[in-house]
Amino acid sequence: MFARLALLNPYWLWAVLSLPALGMIAPFFGEETRALRGVIHGSGEFAARFMIISMMATPLMMLTRGGSFARWLKGNRRYFGVAAFAYAALHVLAYVMAEGTFARILAEASRFDMAVGWLAFAIFIPLAATSMDYAVRRMGRWWKPLQRWTYGAAVLTLLHWASLHDWGGWAPAAVHFAPLAALTIYRMWWTYFRKRHVNAALAA
Repeated sequence: MFARLALLNPYWLWAVLSLPALGMIAPFFGEETRALRGVIHGSGEFAARFMIISMMATPLMMLTRGGSFARWLKGNRRYFGVAAFAYAALHVLAYVMAEGTFARILAEASRFDMAVGWLAFAIFIPLAATSMDYAVRRMGRWWKPLQRWTYGAAVLTLLHWASLHDWGGWAPAAVHFAPLAALTIYRMWWTYFRKRHVNAALAA
């Protein structure tokens, strides 16, 4: 099935990734702050989900020994990463509009939950800006080290989500990030500890 998906035009994938946003557009043309709060919640969750999916590609390749879904996901992970940034930008836009004034935004920026959120978004900006093939060619060997900042953005996003409402968001945040955490631990074991164990066995 995923071999067939790989043959599809990437614009179809973009269409699927944009579907959740269709229900978030209307509140931007109204005046109800409550509706914008719903957009803040929904866009933030989808930003985290698409980021998590994009980061799961490589460890899934290791876990499934190059399974068809993992190969498809790895080939399209940049689409999910850019979609994550787009929903994060929508998240920020809805928040700014709901707050209404720069003074209120600045007053809240010093709170832990908001500070880590803003920092995560700041990291997302250069990652998204260098996601196209042109940037990969121009940056050369510096592209991958920059993209590794995704892990920092993921940790900050987790802290932002978990610490909202006096740490009332920890349960949904843990549920969403648990698969990524498990796969990241597996990737570390595969990359470092397993390789060291194999080398030690060969040297014995």
